[in-house]
Amino acid sequence: MKSLSRFIFWDFERMSWQYDVIVVLILAFIFATPREFFRDQPKAASVTMLQSSFLIDPRLLDGVPQSELSERASQLIRERYKTHPTIVSVEPIYDEAEQELKGYMVSTKP
Repeated sequence: MKSLSRFIFWDFERMSWQYDVIVVLILAFIFATPREFFRDQPKAASVTMLQSSFLIDPRLLDGVPQSELSERASQLIRERYKTHPTIVSVEPIYDEAEQELKGYMVSTKP
């Protein structure tokens, strides 16, 4: 029980073999664990400009009623790019595998 307590509280002197084993275990966990295990993926910018359309992060339009999506999307685009786009459509984009909302594709007039 005492050795388990020493392991948990990392009560080993530096340069001892026990200390080195714990460091190796921590480093192995950090570098060998895949990103998907923690669902840690790089995130794109919250509003991204594409050719005659914009991709908006779903958190920015979370809780906005369907009837107000175009106005809120237009406001976000104005704030980010200092333009006044004419919104044609706002369509949700879902991940096919998980059915999770990944963002909104906002189509504009060129």
